[in-house]
Amino acid sequence: MSNNNDNAISDSKDCEQYINQFIQEFTIRSAEIGQGTVIKRALPSRHKRMVGAWCFLDHAGPVSFPAGDGLDVGPHPHIGLQTFTWMIAGTMMHTDSLGSKQLIRPKQVNLMTAGRGISHTEVAPESETQMHAAQLWIALPDDQLNIDPKFEHYPELPVVSKDQVEFTVLVGDFLQTTSPVQVHTPLVGVDLTAQADTRTRIPLNPEFEYAFMALEGTARVNGHVLTADNMVVLETGLTEIEVELTQGHRLLLIGGEPFESPILLWWNFVGRSMQDLQQAREDWVNHAARFGEIPDYQGKRLEAPVLPDQMRASK
Repeated sequence: MSNNNDNAISDSKDCEQYINQFIQEFTIRSAEIGQGTVIKRALPSRHKRMVGAWCFLDHAGPVSFPAGDGLDVGPHPHIGLQTFTWMIAGTMMHTDSLGSKQLIRPKQVNLMTAGRGISHTEVAPESETQMHAAQLWIALPDDQLNIDPKFEHYPELPVVSKDQVEFTVLVGDFLQTTSPVQVHTPLVGVDLTAQADTRTRIPLNPEFEYAFMALEGTARVNGHVLTADNMVVLETGLTEIEVELTQGHRLLLIGGEPFESPILLWWNFVGRSMQDLQQAREDWVNHAARFGEIPDYQGKRLEAPVLPDQMRASK
C-alpha cells in the first residue's frame, strides 16, 4: 500500500500557518494506489507536512472486492524512512529484497526500515476479499538516515481500556503502557475503539504535536467534528484533550516531538536534499544493488516517475 503516486515534492518547511495556537482541522484528499484502490491521504498536506516524524499517512478502506482482485503493488523502493502498516481487516503479504515474506493479519503491525535502501511488494492473497488498513511512513533522523534496512513483524500489540474505550498502543508510551515497536524518535501511535457511546479525556505530552484521523465512523475532539474527510491536528503545549465517540467507532491518534530537520519527500523516498532523491531514482532505474531484487514476484516492478522540473533543474 505504500506506493506513493503523488509526483510532487513535499518539503516539510512549506506549510500554512495556523490561526489557532493549539487545535486546527483540515480536509484530507483522496488518492489512488495499486489497481484502482482509493485511499484517504492525510499526510503530507499543504496544511501540515509532518506530525513528529510521521511524514505520510494513508487510510485504505474499508473496502470489499471479489477474490483475486485485491491490491497488488509491485516491487518499489524506499530510502530514509520506516514504513508502518496497521491492519484492521483483511490480510496482505509483504515481501522484500532482504528475503522477508510476512502475511499481516488484523490487529498486527509490519514495520520496514528502509535506511539506505530497500524494495518490497504488497499483495493481497488470492482468497482475500476485503481490506482496511492505515499505512504510515516515519522519517528517520539524520544519524539514522543511512542505516541498514530491516523488517520486523509485530503479531500482538498491548491494549488498555479506559472510559469504555479500547486503546491499542501501536507505538511509544500511552496510559502507562509501552508498545514493543522499535522507532528512532520520540513518537506515539494509538488505535481508539469505542466499546459504547462514551466521552474520555486523553493525557497528552505537551512536547508532542498530535493528529487524529477517523478510521471508522466519526468523533468529536474538543468540539471539533472528525469525519473520514478531515483531520484534527493539535500543536505542542496541550496536556489533555476530550474525545467523544459512538459505540463501534474507531480513531487513529499519532504524535511526536517536532522533527529535528526539514525533509524532502518525493515518490517513495525521504531525503534531505534534491541530490538524495535524484540519486535514489537513478539507482532504482539502473537496478543498483542498494535496492536488491524480489525474484518471487510475478510481474513488473514499478517505474520511477519523471523528475519534477525543480529536481531536473538542480542536477
